[in-house]
Amino acid sequence: MFERYQIVRLSLLGYSQLQIATIIGRSERTVSTYLQCYHESGLDTLQIKFAPGRREQLSKEQQDRLKQTIIDAVPHEVGFTAKFSWTLELICEYINRKYEISYSIRGASKLMQRLSMSYTKPTYTLAAANKEKQSEFVETTFPRLKKLREWRN
Repeated sequence: MFERYQIVRLSLLGYSQLQIATIIGRSERTVSTYLQCYHESGLDTLQIKFAPGRREQLSKEQQDRLKQTIIDAVPHEVGFTAKFSWTLELICEYINRKYEISYSIRGASKLMQRLSMSYTKPTYTLAAANKEKQSEFVETTFPRLKKLREWRN
């Protein structure tokens, strides 16, 4: 912003566009563009405006359907072999299969944030697991295995 105002100031002080370009370290064309904007519409035209970025690839309806699919179904129910948890990679693949739109992992992550969804590494617990055997393993077997490993190293 300061640079744009400085271009106008130097011009008003009588410097040529070539001189201004050299002082500022910009091309003569950039200096010319800023000065033209200033002469046509004033200082307000030189304001740096927010760049909205690339428009979303999925429509609002597609995003809503995607969110509902992730909430209501596990990956193997929508065509992924033996997959029980959604990952960003699977979401990218699902979007590509369903809508023929390619998303990067980062793009899928941002999409999940916009959809107010978070992702974590899944943890599993067996519904029919024997609580006594689990306790025994955690309290007795696992510490012994850990000590055995330490002894070997």
